[in-house]
Amino acid sequence: MEIAREKPVLTAREAGLVGCTRCARVWPMGRRTCGRCGSPLHSRDTTSLQRVWAWWIAGVIAYIPANLYPMLVTRTLLERSDDTIVGGAVELASHGDYGVAAIILIASVLIPVGKFLAIAYLAISVHRGSARSLHAKFRLYEVVEFIGRWSMIDVFVVAILSSLVQLSVVASIRPGPAALTFALSVIFTMLSAQSFDTRLIWDGGRKEGK
Repeated sequence: MEIAREKPVLTAREAGLVGCTRCARVWPMGRRTCGRCGSPLHSRDTTSLQRVWAWWIAGVIAYIPANLYPMLVTRTLLERSDDTIVGGAVELASHGDYGVAAIILIASVLIPVGKFLAIAYLAISVHRGSARSLHAKFRLYEVVEFIGRWSMIDVFVVAILSSLVQLSVVASIRPGPAALTFALSVIFTMLSAQSFDTRLIWDGGRKEGK
C-alpha cells in the first residue's frame, strides 16, 4: 500500500516573499532589511544546521557531567551528603516526596533527553529532505521551544536552598559541580533550538513532495 503524502506547501520564497524572523512581517523578495524592526532579511539561513549541531554537541557534552557529579552538597555537624540529580530524586522518593521527585526527574532527565532527541530528529529530517509530517515536525519544534524555559528547575531549587540555609555552623547547602554544567547544557540546548531555521522544514517537503 502506498503511503499518502501531504500536499506540497507553497513557501514564501516561491511566492516571491521573504519573512522577518524577528517580527514575522512579510516583505517582497529582494528587500535587505525589515521596514518594521530593522532586522536583516534573508530567505534562508544556510548555516542553520551547522550551528544547530554545534550547540547540540556542546549541550550533550555538558549534560554528561551534570548527571555524574553532585548537584547539591549538604553539610551538617555529623555528615556530608553529595547528591546527583537522580540520586537526589531517589532520596526524596525514599522520604515519601514522590511528587517532588517525579517533577525533578521529568524536568531534569526526561525533558532534556527528549529535547536532545527532538532537535536531532528535526535536523536529520531537514538534512535528508523528508516530506513526511511537515506540520507535526513544526509543532514538535514549537513544543521544544516552549518547554526549554522549564529545564532549569534543578538549578533554581539549588539556588533557593543555598540562599535560605545560612546557618553555616549547623548546616550548609551549596551548589555542586553539576549545577554549572547542567545550566550550561540547558543554555546550549536552547541556543541549538533557536539556531534552527524552521523554514527549512517546508523546503525539505518541496524537494521530495513534488
